[in-house]
Amino acid sequence: MMRQFWKSSGMHLVTRDANGWLAVTPDFLRAYYTRPEIHPVEESCAAEHRLFERLMSDPFAAVGDADLAAIADPDAADNYRLILRFRDHLVASGSIEAGYAAFFSGGAPIDIPPMFIDQLVHLIAHNILRKVADPMRLRAAEILFREQSVTTAEGQLMLADAEIVETYSRTGGFGGLGALLAEAGTPTRDVALDVLTEENAAIYWDRSDRFDTAIDFRFTEPALDAFARVLESWIAHFHGVGVRIQPQQSIRDERWSWHVGLDAGATRILNALYEGTPIDEAELGRVVALFRLDFDRNADAVETMRGKPVWMGLSVGPDNAIRMKPQNLLTNLPIRRRN
Repeated sequence: MMRQFWKSSGMHLVTRDANGWLAVTPDFLRAYYTRPEIHPVEESCAAEHRLFERLMSDPFAAVGDADLAAIADPDAADNYRLILRFRDHLVASGSIEAGYAAFFSGGAPIDIPPMFIDQLVHLIAHNILRKVADPMRLRAAEILFREQSVTTAEGQLMLADAEIVETYSRTGGFGGLGALLAEAGTPTRDVALDVLTEENAAIYWDRSDRFDTAIDFRFTEPALDAFARVLESWIAHFHGVGVRIQPQQSIRDERWSWHVGLDAGATRILNALYEGTPIDEAELGRVVALFRLDFDRNADAVETMRGKPVWMGLSVGPDNAIRMKPQNLLTNLPIRRRN
């Protein structure tokens, strides 16, 4: 029997199509219409109430400019324009995954809140990992859609959810993440943070939606390997190709031909290394993980990359935060286009 996790992703609101991608359902859209920015309040005008009720009855209902112009509160009207633009984009794309990928395929600026992108990644990751029974892999997958705070303490490289760390800060918890991790397992008000290990991994199931476990991300630690498996699954889901990804301590490749940064900082650092541009040790030290990707089938790679590895990196920013860009694995890999 599969364990439940990430109820907050909204997986219960969608269905899977014949290809295993997620359909845009009425219930999924209703969840967005009931967000505080959209749901009418007592002071909302009659036109806004009518539009909300129409969308709740038929989430795919056409909405014209006149419907929005009739709303008395211009901010509320703008919020409806945004959510309807988001809806129409997903519906036109045909699935949640296709809609997410389309945001990054045309080069145009993304005109929806970054939070919506993270929510899509959360949902897609749940779909990809829905049958995974390894809590460490699920915790590592949180890096895809939730910002991580990084600290080094006693030789460890700890990743903890940035929002939870901020909660500690606001509610009078431990003064810094290092101290917080040193006191792992000690509750402070309504937040408790534990370091997830292979021995205590079962605690994740009841706490997956609290995002209050930390992981040691050092080389050879289980969390780093688990994250590599997550990346393999993400690539297989979107591209339909098999790859093998292994953590590395350095890049030793005389034929270095391709690399992908998993965040903006790693992209900049790997570009500099590839081009031979001098880069100081402090900047190099921001790379917290290196990976080597090999294709299971050479034919899945573009011709110039067959038999060659792709190098990938993940870095921490000056504010000690990791902000991964999983979309880079949709647009920057040397995968042969199928006709």
